[in-house]
Amino acid sequence: MQGYFLCSLKVSPFILSLSSKPTYFSLPFKASSTKLNKWEKRVLGSRVINPSDYAPNKRLLLFKVRATVAETDQPKWWEKNASNMVDIHSTQEFLDALSQAGDKLVIVEFYGTWCASCRALFPKVCMIAEKHPEILFIKVNFDENKSLCKSLNVKVLPYFHFYRGADGLLDSFSCSLAKLQKLKDAIANYNPAHAKES
Repeated sequence: MQGYFLCSLKVSPFILSLSSKPTYFSLPFKASSTKLNKWEKRVLGSRVINPSDYAPNKRLLLFKVRATVAETDQPKWWEKNASNMVDIHSTQEFLDALSQAGDKLVIVEFYGTWCASCRALFPKVCMIAEKHPEILFIKVNFDENKSLCKSLNVKVLPYFHFYRGADGLLDSFSCSLAKLQKLKDAIANYNPAHAKES
């Protein structure tokens, strides 16, 4: 499984005492303006800056930043699946999954790994998938399958298609977390087996 990196920054202050050996900083810029105040003239006139020259009676507070990098083996949000969810990586896989489903209801979710709405909606879709093991959920990554998405007229994400065997495409619509009820209503409408049980 491919990991990714988490970065955290730890900032710790330390005091530069002016009684110790002076520290010098070089200036990486040159001023283009002719109106300079006294401090700017003094800084630009010298090749190096000694902080004690400009704040002789003050202690300087500097920050040391340490970055911690850790590699994790956690799956990415789109890699977490319910038992009845299938990832599709090509048009042929998509067609095979639909043909193998028979008369089962098939819900296809088109998503993007960069899409914030897709990420917010995904845990709810996983919960719905777990409640409906009789439905096959297919996930299609938009970036991996652009030609498939274009041929199916998918222009917004997240987007859902409902299929069933010989009936073919039953419904298609976009859905977000705010419109989750639309997805639940469509499942209730197109899943008569579950409606009889409940």
